[in-house]
Amino acid sequence: MQDDFLTDKRILPASFGPLRGADGNARITGPCGDTMEFWLHVQDGRIQQVAFTTDGCGHSITSGDAASRLAEGKTPDEAMRIEQQDVLDAVGGLPDESRHCAFLAANTLKAAVADYLRRQAPKKTPEGDEPCDTCDKGECSAKTARPGEGPDELEERQALKRRLCRIDHKIMVLSGKGGVGKSTVAVNLAVSLMLAGKRVGLLDADIHGPSVPKMLGIEDAPVQVGDGTIVPVEVGGLKVMSIGLLLRDRDDAVIWRGPMKMNVIRQFLKDVEWGDLDYLVIDSPPGTGDEPLSVCQLIDDADGAVVVTTPQDVATADVRRSINFCRALKLPVLGVIENMSGFACPKCGRVTDIFKTGGGERMAGEMGVPFLGRIPIDPAIGEACDDGRPYVHHYARTETAKAFGRIIAPILGLSLASETVTNPATETIAGKEDVMRIAIPVADGRLSTHFGHCERFCIIDVDPKTKSIVRKEEIDAPEHQPGLLPRWLAEKGVQVIIAGGMGSRAQDLFAGSKITVVVGAPAETPERLVAGYLDGTLKTGDNVCDH
Repeated sequence: MQDDFLTDKRILPASFGPLRGADGNARITGPCGDTMEFWLHVQDGRIQQVAFTTDGCGHSITSGDAASRLAEGKTPDEAMRIEQQDVLDAVGGLPDESRHCAFLAANTLKAAVADYLRRQAPKKTPEGDEPCDTCDKGECSAKTARPGEGPDELEERQALKRRLCRIDHKIMVLSGKGGVGKSTVAVNLAVSLMLAGKRVGLLDADIHGPSVPKMLGIEDAPVQVGDGTIVPVEVGGLKVMSIGLLLRDRDDAVIWRGPMKMNVIRQFLKDVEWGDLDYLVIDSPPGTGDEPLSVCQLIDDADGAVVVTTPQDVATADVRRSINFCRALKLPVLGVIENMSGFACPKCGRVTDIFKTGGGERMAGEMGVPFLGRIPIDPAIGEACDDGRPYVHHYARTETAKAFGRIIAPILGLSLASETVTNPATETIAGKEDVMRIAIPVADGRLSTHFGHCERFCIIDVDPKTKSIVRKEEIDAPEHQPGLLPRWLAEKGVQVIIAGGMGSRAQDLFAGSKITVVVGAPAETPERLVAGYLDGTLKTGDNVCDH
């Protein structure tokens, strides 16, 4: 507890503290480092009791108590619709610097409700899912044998597919160059997704140099093996597997050729009990060798790769090969991250370009792939890795941690794009359609950088499957009021916003309304911006606003 008065039980809300025998539970650390945990009890289809704890300030307690009271008496579905603004309204408002407490409370409550709903879902078989030959997914590649494939090979491939079918999104982290901080990015990317309330697994596919266990402080964690399955090690809800967890001595060298590496990676995918995940992040070794090739061959529906580089030409030249590797294997490139880009002062947080910068962004533009953002150097990153503490968790207030938060926005958009959304606005066009609704602030037919004060929005409905525009309209923006736009756009069914620039506080408000924000977009027409976003070629730059 940070504040002395929190130890005075007389002023704590009645719901403060764990709830025994809870039907749902979730724990999330917010963007400012405060942690909140919720428990709830459901009876006869309604939430009868909610309890919570937090290590945050008095505003965190107030927000947690308000979210608890808002949820009690509601159905789980109704509780899932409680947003940051509802909590703020319930407490009578909070200072701007403390509004994140309401955001954290609403998100943690929803995560606890989601945990309850998962527990109520029908239990899957020990194999992980129904047999592949009875699967209702007509396009599944494991339903029938491939030419020349024997029964044993088919059975093994189906076992792999059953495991992977329970993972919504698979993301590879690649780099053509060693020493660019790829594993550091992979670990903090996975933790950032987890802190956003997602169920995440992290697979360390670097057979010869596994560093993930060290970075997470689990080098000596025991791995349970039995009944043909391997139980991943959990760190605060993050499921982790690495060859480094299976070595008798952490200094042992793994001297294997390609086929043995292929077999162990297959085992990590097929035999590890990953369970139901929103994201599996796969940390691959540098280069385009056996390990990334094996992963691509085993996962035929991977969402794509995040490519890590540093700004120098010597690094970007090798990273270009990674992008071409992805293209040769038809693996989408989700974007490029420019790591070690500038130096973030540990005193004031100001970022200074002490080395060359911008090389990764230029390379992404020349290769025609998205640029996800820059991560500055912070001495605390090295300390966190050596101490086994995820940087974004323990240094959430730093500029570098905030950079990770911005980078995961397009990756979180993968979940948004894959969800089935029935949008009433499209029913008059062609009956009920599955659409994604994207909003863009416009002026004179192009993106306006005056986001918070723009006069008009272009609302575009697209079909994610065909990547085609099914509806477009321009509407007048409401009269400017602080905090109004997130609610206004959410009420109109908007799921994605493409903007030139936006402050971190505004981004938090949109995240609270389940709206993904893409910043740094150029002043192009809405149609071009949407097309680039859908096919992964949207080039984004600095998060700036000319207002």
